[in-house]
Amino acid sequence: MANTGDIIEAENARWSFAGDTGEKFDQHVKKSVPFYEQGHQLSLGLSDFFLSQGSVCYDLGCSTGTLLTNLALHHKNKGISFKGVDCEQDMLKIAKVNCHTHTEVTFESHRLENLSLEPSDLVIAYYTMQFVSPRHRQDVFNKIYQSLNWGGGFILFEKVRAPDARFQDIITTLYGDYKLDQGYTGDEIVSKTRSLKGVLEPFSHLGNMGLLKRAGFKDVTTIFKYLCFEGFLGVK
Repeated sequence: MANTGDIIEAENARWSFAGDTGEKFDQHVKKSVPFYEQGHQLSLGLSDFFLSQGSVCYDLGCSTGTLLTNLALHHKNKGISFKGVDCEQDMLKIAKVNCHTHTEVTFESHRLENLSLEPSDLVIAYYTMQFVSPRHRQDVFNKIYQSLNWGGGFILFEKVRAPDARFQDIITTLYGDYKLDQGYTGDEIVSKTRSLKGVLEPFSHLGNMGLLKRAGFKDVTTIFKYLCFEGFLGVK
């Protein structure tokens, strides 16, 4: 068991969001993922184009419910139903506490490959699909597209691989520098990388575009890009 930063411990190739990870998750992810909170704000702004009275919005991989809380506040008294989905019960316990004053927010405990989605106007997967096994990922993208009403939106944020080895080396080095600047030690960075082996499986920009296109999305644009992190918007 090794420390991966912010007093979170994980074994080699055994990163998990269960246990006490949820208690430190928000602190950890804000330091680990550049512009994490700004991406939330961008998602709120984008939601204005898709959500209206009676809409349904999904947050897939909702973790501690931070984004759902912000969405509920942003669309207060509009009669919108917000649904958080996560497979980790420890995360959902925290999310339910964080969202307890927002009756329009409900939660479901499912693995995404087993989830049934009702018709919706917006689906958000904020650094979530990268943790879905590649063998199931296309099926999940397909379900998202099929569940969206015509004109609905899919906001996808992902860690992405570079298009070739040279760029991957450059970006990996710069991201390592970023984490050092955030106060993580070299040992913590290596421990986190080792713990994510076989757990986090990012695709490249083209790989994600392929998933979106095969699911049915014809209108897709990049809405955010920084090093190995990218946000996409697909419209049905």
